[in-house]
Amino acid sequence: MSAPAVSKQAVRDAEATKRRILEAATAEFAGHGYGGARVDQIADAARTNKRMLYYYYGSKEALFLATLEAAYDHIRAAERELHLEELSPLQALEELVRFTWNYFVRYPEFMMLLNAENQHRAKHLKKSTRVHTMNSPVIETIGVILKRGEKTETIRPGIDPVQLYVSIAGLCYFYLSNVYTLSVAFGRELLSAPAMKERIDHVVDFVLAGVRA
Repeated sequence: MSAPAVSKQAVRDAEATKRRILEAATAEFAGHGYGGARVDQIADAARTNKRMLYYYYGSKEALFLATLEAAYDHIRAAERELHLEELSPLQALEELVRFTWNYFVRYPEFMMLLNAENQHRAKHLKKSTRVHTMNSPVIETIGVILKRGEKTETIRPGIDPVQLYVSIAGLCYFYLSNVYTLSVAFGRELLSAPAMKERIDHVVDFVLAGVRA
């Protein structure tokens, strides 16, 4: 006897439950780190129970990895919507810088998840079979932009796409992840709208000055 067919509604319900679990896990892991996060809290926030959570994800560790992969997938998908290949090289890089800043501002949990995983020296991420594939396209796109810039003599040769991306992310990330201590240390309200605008304009100028021919 063949197994009963799974209804479309059942599939939709399962996908909705998994989505709620990942959303709840993102908030819990971002707020408390891997060690401090509680599966009970995630299940409650997702309006499900631990049995279903373990059914879909297997373990807390596997759920954390799935949460990290979902976070990377989200930012990479948003980057693809920029269509950087349609812009001139310098315009494309400026767009990428401003996007990265705005993404970190809008989704601070992304930075918090990375902080949590770095505390574990990427122990969980090393087990991912997807993360490299997800992150390679942005580096390839930057490489294409740099090559186009070299050909038009608007960008100097010899720039490593990985180093450039790390610099862009770092210039945005450090400010936002340390903004409270920096504000106290330098006696400036670095979260104010004028200060935030000044920062991203500075980062854009800094990056473009560094790559121009």
